[in-house]
Amino acid sequence: MQTQTQAATAVQAAAQQHNEPSWLINKRLAALDQMADLPMPLVQRFNYRDWELMPGNLQWADSKRDLAQVADGPVQIVQVGQTTVRVNLPEKLQEQGVVLTDFFTAVKDYPDLVQEAFMTKAMKSNENRLASYHTAYLNAGVFLYVPNNVVISEPIDIQLIQDNTLDQPLNSHVLVVAGRNTEVSVSQHLTTVGENANLANCLMEVIADENSHVTVATLDELGRKTMAYVERRAYAADNASVNWAVGFMNEGNTIGNFDTELNGVGSRADAKVIAITDHDQRMGVNTKITNRGKHTNGNILQRGVILEDSELVYNGIGDIIHGAAGSEAEQENRLLMMSSNAHGNANPILLIDENDVMAGHAASVGQVDEQQLYYLMSRGIRRETAERLVIRGFLGAVLSAIPAKAVRSQLVDIIERKLENGR
Repeated sequence: MQTQTQAATAVQAAAQQHNEPSWLINKRLAALDQMADLPMPLVQRFNYRDWELMPGNLQWADSKRDLAQVADGPVQIVQVGQTTVRVNLPEKLQEQGVVLTDFFTAVKDYPDLVQEAFMTKAMKSNENRLASYHTAYLNAGVFLYVPNNVVISEPIDIQLIQDNTLDQPLNSHVLVVAGRNTEVSVSQHLTTVGENANLANCLMEVIADENSHVTVATLDELGRKTMAYVERRAYAADNASVNWAVGFMNEGNTIGNFDTELNGVGSRADAKVIAITDHDQRMGVNTKITNRGKHTNGNILQRGVILEDSELVYNGIGDIIHGAAGSEAEQENRLLMMSSNAHGNANPILLIDENDVMAGHAASVGQVDEQQLYYLMSRGIRRETAERLVIRGFLGAVLSAIPAKAVRSQLVDIIERKLENGR
């Protein structure tokens, strides 16, 4: 096992080999130095202490480009492991100042933009041990910048493929910066190729400046041999909105940790999350919206389906900070148990330190409604088909929120496959 000094020397050497600027190297070393003193992320009612989530190495390796079997998109970036396979950015958007590139190219070509936003607003490296680890051992990522007053009508397609043909963790960082008065939709798809067992530590930061409107649809489909820690954070300034639609369809053990910081007056966030777990999979998810500015509005909707011997824990957290007068926080967390061996928890958590607010929550854990099944079966539909129709309706509130039709279609196909395999 490496000592702290040896680890720092190795990280510094790898970063210098990669020709990284001194500010990024120093940020890595600071994160590494504080790592041991930081707590692990707290996921209420979910124990993951025996998971190996911090393999200690930083190395560089090219992946085979033909591992990316992804159709071309009009505005798109595709990465396999650390290798950027494709970037499609129309000339019109380039002329407007839009930047879409891999993270380390952005560090060199747009250092001021990256340094100002990277782990400074939406979250910081010292928030928890896994965020610190991510910063120290970052080895892949994407940077998207939308200048002030630019409206992008096409969704930005970000395809990230973990390369499990190699023995190497994926520590990928997606940084989205939306300037004032902008509109942009981002579609992110996480997948795996190869059969090696690896860690995926994937973090997304969204910075939404004044009056901007950012929609993020994510489809996580990491492989069975991937242990995943997925962190998604957003910072919303005055009158900005950030809307999330998250599909958690990973096959392996997973922790999800999401937080949208409503810092500006009148800022808004809407977080919709669905997940399906199967086999002996374990998944714990925190979805949090923090109201800091006055008259902010946060809504959380989480729905999950638990199959076979799996476990799914949803924590919905509405946090209204003192001074956030006139704010609203609502949440709904619901789980369907499809097996007597399944384990689930739906935990609504409200943290309120202000009087002039509105807040509410709902939670349920149960089986498919027998009355709904009876109604469908009385129309000649087989029970198995009826169950799947009820589940589709149960998940429909999130499916309908995904802006990209192709992503919606993919997610529906994955849901059908998981329900079929989980029988």
